[in-house]
Amino acid sequence: MSFADGSLAGRRVTVRVPGTTANLGPGFDTLGLALAIYDELTVAVRDEPGAFVEVDGVGAGEVPTDETNLVVRAIAHTFAAYGQELPGLHLTAKNVIPHGRGLGSSGAAIVSGVMAAKGLLEGIVEIDPLGLLARATELEGHPDNVAPALFGGLTIAWVTPEGPQFKKLIVHRGVSPLVLVPEETMSTALARSLQPESVPHADAIFNVSRSTLLIAALIQSPELLLAATEDKLHQSYRASAMPETDRLIQALRAEGFPAVVSGAGPSILVLCSDPGQRLAAADLVAARTATPWRSLVLAVDFKGATVITHPDEVE
Repeated sequence: MSFADGSLAGRRVTVRVPGTTANLGPGFDTLGLALAIYDELTVAVRDEPGAFVEVDGVGAGEVPTDETNLVVRAIAHTFAAYGQELPGLHLTAKNVIPHGRGLGSSGAAIVSGVMAAKGLLEGIVEIDPLGLLARATELEGHPDNVAPALFGGLTIAWVTPEGPQFKKLIVHRGVSPLVLVPEETMSTALARSLQPESVPHADAIFNVSRSTLLIAALIQSPELLLAATEDKLHQSYRASAMPETDRLIQALRAEGFPAVVSGAGPSILVLCSDPGQRLAAADLVAARTATPWRSLVLAVDFKGATVITHPDEVE
């Protein structure tokens, strides 16, 4: 079914997507965690062709406001994947997730678009969870951020010949994330370019053991988080591009705080085992740096992305 008959006229959806932190130390390109910080998006079908985007908050005046906007491209990609014609769109975005700091802002934008498409196509095309993950991964390139943004909680993501797959796990209630956000940004492409083509066999084994331990620590035994967040695959190679991040992570870990680079950085994720440890970590950073770092005391998001349709507006 196409939209030549005007079946989308009057449709409007509201999407809410959490920020995410990927890798979590040793789980490079595999593990991701959804955080309770959200971008919200409203998409309405309009009579005029093309797309018009209004942005409030993070990225206002910076991100494109036409068809080149990443959210619009994600909507268009999803419509095309299911053989549907894209209508004219009016998007209103309220952005809170910091851009370029390792908190999954691009993944959230992509997931916002995929979920908006799902809502707009309700009753015409049904998109299941693996379909959502596949469409988002096609745009993002890897599923470690888009999986937790879509499904919430702690996710393990992997790719098969049939497409990306995921497993969602519920995080132990004692796990208390703290994200430390600097003023400067980091390009994910630059961070990835610093990775070597291969790593020593011993380092690969080290990360297999730590990533396995990390799953146990996050879902059952938070007291193991310091040992479980050790990594030899990516953080040391990227340290030269974000020296202040690396210095603070070393200082935090030396005092017993499970600190790692959040995603591609330069933000720092501290996976504390209780709220008191989280406040002590924030105090340490405030005392050890002269540059501004914003402390985000966040819960784990367990719900993931949501979409609300407004059927009363459908003709």
